Amino acid sequence: MSKYDPKSIEKKWQDFWKDQGSFEPSEEYNKPKMYVLSMFPYPSGRIHMGHVRNYTIGDALARYHRKAGRNVLHPIGWDAFGMPAENAAIKHGVHPKKWTYENIAYMRKELDSLGLSFSYEREFATCDELYSKWEQSFIIDMWNKGLMYRKKAAVNWCPHDKTVLANEQVIEGRCWRCDTEVVQKDIEQYFLKITDYAEELLQDLQKLEGNWPSQVIAMQRNWIGKSQGLGFTMKLDEESQQKSGFEGFEVFTTRPDTIYGVTYAALAPEHPIVKELINKGLLDSQSEQKICVMQNQNARTRQQAEKEGVFLDIYAIHPLTGQKIPVWVANFVLTEYGSGAVMAVPAHDERDFEFAKKYNLPIKYVIKPKDGELDTTKPYTEPGILFDSGEFSGLPSEEAKEKIIVYFEEKGLGKRTINYRLKDWLVSRQRYWGTPIPLIKCPKCGIVPEKKENLPVTLPEDVTITGEGNPLELHPTWKHTKCPQCGADAQRETDTLDTFVESSWYFLRYTTPRRFWEEVPFRKTDTDYWMPVDQYIGGIEHAILHLLYARFFTKVLRDLGYVNLDEPFKRLLTQGMVLKDGAKMSKSKGNTVDPDEIVEKYGADTARLFILFAAPPAKELEWSDAGVEGAYRFIKRFYERSFNAKPIAELPQFDPKSLTKEQKTARKKVYEALQKSHDVYEKNFNFNTLIAAAMEALNALSAQDNALIWSEGYWILTNILEPIIPHISWEIAQRLFERKNFGAIRVDETALEEDTIKIAVTVNGKRRAEIEVPKSASKEEVLAMAKEAGAKWIEGKEIIKEIVVPGRLVNIVVKG
Repeated sequence: MSKYDPKSIEKKWQDFWKDQGSFEPSEEYNKPKMYVLSMFPYPSGRIHMGHVRNYTIGDALARYHRKAGRNVLHPIGWDAFGMPAENAAIKHGVHPKKWTYENIAYMRKELDSLGLSFSYEREFATCDELYSKWEQSFIIDMWNKGLMYRKKAAVNWCPHDKTVLANEQVIEGRCWRCDTEVVQKDIEQYFLKITDYAEELLQDLQKLEGNWPSQVIAMQRNWIGKSQGLGFTMKLDEESQQKSGFEGFEVFTTRPDTIYGVTYAALAPEHPIVKELINKGLLDSQSEQKICVMQNQNARTRQQAEKEGVFLDIYAIHPLTGQKIPVWVANFVLTEYGSGAVMAVPAHDERDFEFAKKYNLPIKYVIKPKDGELDTTKPYTEPGILFDSGEFSGLPSEEAKEKIIVYFEEKGLGKRTINYRLKDWLVSRQRYWGTPIPLIKCPKCGIVPEKKENLPVTLPEDVTITGEGNPLELHPTWKHTKCPQCGADAQRETDTLDTFVESSWYFLRYTTPRRFWEEVPFRKTDTDYWMPVDQYIGGIEHAILHLLYARFFTKVLRDLGYVNLDEPFKRLLTQGMVLKDGAKMSKSKGNTVDPDEIVEKYGADTARLFILFAAPPAKELEWSDAGVEGAYRFIKRFYERSFNAKPIAELPQFDPKSLTKEQKTARKKVYEALQKSHDVYEKNFNFNTLIAAAMEALNALSAQDNALIWSEGYWILTNILEPIIPHISWEIAQRLFERKNFGAIRVDETALEEDTIKIAVTVNGKRRAEIEVPKSASKEEVLAMAKEAGAKWIEGKEIIKEIVVPGRLVNIVVKG
């Protein structure tokens, strides 16, 4: 018996798989396919345990489906553009391109060391020029179709990274990457019209129910935020019109039933009316300063943020009562939601109530509960019955909503409106390391796209990155070019694309073999076969950002004629975080574990086994050094005990009658593990339960000494564990079976049959014992065993009746 040596075994098989091209998908599309994809990594320099978990889960599924006879696409690539490369350039004086590709090379070796079965023939980085070429082509198509546009807008600006952030990239008022407080800045920006697809993005979530986590679907639905209600213009009184230069402002409400309770209106600090009053000098300096502070969105979206406001000394007219309503600026009103103005009903809205209390504004109740008393010490936010609401008094809330909308429409005061929380996707960034936006600014023609035959527009490499300003804007020659339409001197757009654009279509690129990449972004014949992705795996942190953008991009590419596809990801698994000492692993907390060290000390199979055994994939995983050592001991024992088996060319046959109890138990445990494997790999992905079943089976095998039963057990166990611990499984299967066991295995039903059954024994209906009887036992034998088991409860008493329910229980009725 040789000693278990993970280093030599793992290198042997990794070299073999590489030489054989074992994991490249077939280009013959005549058998069932399985596209397994883990979200691709950012090349930060080293892999972490989150990577190990993500890619081990995906790899186990890919290996299983290959063994099941499916054509498997399981690719890897690199989400390679972004700010960290520029920050590294500033800190270490290294060019972002050099830093990125060196990191990719190092991380590729780390992933290789885990024995991951990726298709490296289709590997790419999103900073590759050929990838940029096709992305720029898509952007030109979107520009020409009006799906991309440019406008001046107040944007989220990160002072540290000196770039614009999308709303989704601002977390609690701070940059999602560097945690710097975000400020507002007015600059010209490019947007993609994701709002054109808001309704389809919302409705198509129904297609994903049951295959996506309900939490993710809810998060997307809430982010799209469809709401139906009443939209109308709240007019200003004559004096306020003259003062502001505006006739009024648009408002939207989902609660038209509360309209008689409006006591003030509130505008966002960035609202045009507010800006005009400031420009005309109609507000005192203290008010201006307070409004300026409120324009910083940090903490404005927080539920607990204190409500702040400024009275603008102007009034609106209530559309139904004609009463004058004071107009305020309020920090809780945001321009990106609705029109940046709200009708405030403090009696029936918690936020409006808090603001009214602080500034001593009127609170007017117009809805009361159907049953019980109205509590006027707090806002009443539930449906109820209208009162003090003109002709609508006495109506239930839902009925009143509809009738008030109809009234507004009949009188020409407003209309039924659908609003979405979702806003257009801001995609331009003022930085170097990104895909250049392929547009040109011409003094005669305006903004025009580059000719497609001139793509890709590539980044100049002779740049100095200091962190001050956009290096492309500061470059002496790169931005100077000729207009593609008139030939006049013009300038290239120096903004680059948000990196979420790259990750919005990378899954389509993998479907087409590398040799076609220069000619097409991907071929329809390939996407028709491979798409959608059958199993997508990644962190819950991408539930809104990446997944929503990828869904949008897929629909756009469909409408542009590139794909025949509505949704990109059929099934989604969001794996839980890896924790240590109860906290997420991070360098700042000093609680990281280096995967390289685990592989070096214990081997890749140990790392894989632990990561899949410690917790179900969707749950958080608590790191345990003892757990890693336990995984290593199991693999070592699994290897060493394989020498109890003898080489066989096929599964042996057994006569159950000739086997001992221990031999039957061993076979039963092995086949139970085989049965469980189907559910685990096809349905629930709870690898921990399969590993536990395999451990039980190995223990049961160890309690008997039949070499052929050992062989049968290892034939099955190496098969079902190969996706989890591939190196040792291939090693054992090669020695014992010449790997003939890697394929479908029939379940021997006789191995799962029970020789005995358990029967409850009750006396006068009370359960007293349980007996295990042979299946072949007669009624008389069962009764005799039952009386023996219940002797102390029937001794000295008269037996009145004996009731036998076959296979379930024996009830003995006694007297005395």
